[in-house]
Amino acid sequence: MVKSILGRKVGMTQIFDEAGRAVPVTVVEAGPCIVTQKKTVETDGYEAVQVGYGAAKPRPPKGVKGHHRGALNSPEAGHLAKNNLPPLRHLREIRMAGTADMNIGDQIRVDVFNAGDLVDVTGTSKGKGFQGVVKRYHWHGADMTHGSMIHRKPQSAGATDAARIFKNTGRPGHMGHERVTVKRLRVVRVDLERNVLLIRGAVPGPNGTLLTIREAK
Repeated sequence: MVKSILGRKVGMTQIFDEAGRAVPVTVVEAGPCIVTQKKTVETDGYEAVQVGYGAAKPRPPKGVKGHHRGALNSPEAGHLAKNNLPPLRHLREIRMAGTADMNIGDQIRVDVFNAGDLVDVTGTSKGKGFQGVVKRYHWHGADMTHGSMIHRKPQSAGATDAARIFKNTGRPGHMGHERVTVKRLRVVRVDLERNVLLIRGAVPGPNGTLLTIREAK
C-alpha cells in the first residue's frame, strides 16, 4: 500500500502527551482517497498511481441548460466515468515502485500512517502580495537616523556596467503563494473515524489548503 494521501488543512491546536507536555499540532482532514488510474513501465515508462480526493458536483447531462459552476469539465468527468468512479475534485499522481497490489477504485485512508511516522507535507504557502526586501528576504535595512532616505530600500543591485540585473538578485516582488514542502514532520495521532491526522508542527498554507502527505524520504 502506498504511504501517501491527500488532505485539507483544518487548522492548528495543541494536545497533551503522556507526560503532560503541550504538543503543537496541525489538524489535517485526510482522505479517503480513491485510486483513479494506474501507470506501469509497460504502458507509460514508469510506475505511479493517480488518486482523487474531495467530492465534486456531477456534470449535468449534455444539452441540459443551467449552472455548471463547481462541476467537472467533460474530460475530467469522462476520465472518472469510464471506470465508474464518482466525481472527484482533486487528482494527483504519486510515483511509487510496485503498483501490482493497487487497483482502480481502491481507497487510501489515514490508517496507512501510524503515530510516530515521519512525513513530508506539500502545499501552497500563504500569499503575502507585493513586498519589499526587508519583509521578503529579512534584510535589516539601512540606518534609521535623521536625514536618511533609504531606510528600507534595496539600494545597489550590482555592477553598473552590465546594463542588466543579474539573476537571483534580491528585489521587491510577489511573496508567497508558492509550492512548498515541509520535511520530516511527525504524525502524533491518527483518527480513522474522523479521517484526521494530527501532525506536529506547522504545515504550509492557510486553512483549507490542499495538502499532499507522503512518507518522509
